[in-house]
Amino acid sequence: MKNLIYLLCALSLSVWAANPEFALVIRDHRFEPAEIRIPAGQKIKLIVHNQDATPEEFESHELNREKMIAPGGKVIIFIGPLAPGRYPFVGEFHEKTARGAIIAE
Repeated sequence: MKNLIYLLCALSLSVWAANPEFALVIRDHRFEPAEIRIPAGQKIKLIVHNQDATPEEFESHELNREKMIAPGGKVIIFIGPLAPGRYPFVGEFHEKTARGAIIAE
């Protein structure tokens, strides 16, 4: 029984560690950083923090993701695993300035 508990703990820690986290900030209707490099072939956790006083929508057709972020709010978006490449995203409410890309390598 004790070995089973150790095994379950080890598995849950390895699953938790398997999703690296990346931060993305929306400030002045722009994404910071504009590019995020992630490991190809691995699922990641993207934490998006909207520091603007207006809502924004993270949208990417290539990533098949669309998520509304309230003013001052944070959201978590799971992405991947992705093949190597460039995956653009925009802030739908400010597409001229809110642009970025996930680069899987």
